[in-house]
Amino acid sequence: MIRLAISVEGQTEEEFVKEVLADHLRSRDVFVTPVLLGRARHSVKGGGNATIDGLSRELHSLQYSFDAVTSLVDFYGFKGKKEMSPDMLVQAIENSIEQFDERKIFPYVQVYEFEGLLFSDVNAFKSVWDKAPLIDLRKIRAKFGTPEEINDSSETAPGKRILKLLPGYRKTLHGPSLAREIGLDKLRNECPGFCAWLGRLESLG
Repeated sequence: MIRLAISVEGQTEEEFVKEVLADHLRSRDVFVTPVLLGRARHSVKGGGNATIDGLSRELHSLQYSFDAVTSLVDFYGFKGKKEMSPDMLVQAIENSIEQFDERKIFPYVQVYEFEGLLFSDVNAFKSVWDKAPLIDLRKIRAKFGTPEEINDSSETAPGKRILKLLPGYRKTLHGPSLAREIGLDKLRNECPGFCAWLGRLESLG
């Protein structure tokens, strides 16, 4: 049995881990505990505002209570990333972790934000909204090679695009349920970064 901690930046990611990842990994003898990062532990409004130092300290601390430690935070909301790419950001996090052990600690930064995953199969939106604007959602998806490439400006981030088309969208309520409807197979087939991370988690068992 492997005890895995996933440092998550908000309630959306926490519920995604509980509702989608946990059962899948349990079948591989990997038992997951999502741990809210920093201020998200004490806020009903969610998380965000992850920093290199904050996440590094969190992963370093968690390693003493778990067999393996990773993260699920998004690049869009990361503070202090400046001109870094997601890969550069992960490297900076690793470099900031005291006594870093790559066999046990592997940070993961989702590009660009959680809602990008939901474009893996926009038909899933029909499970929540009978009149979901599938044509518009498909047009957005068609512009990018993968859902993970849907960009991160203040107006064109995946979450902002969904909210514009579906004003009733609530990240913490609808995000995990849509991901569950889509299923891990489609998520990993459409999103190479997520697929590589999930494969690493599966290999722990």
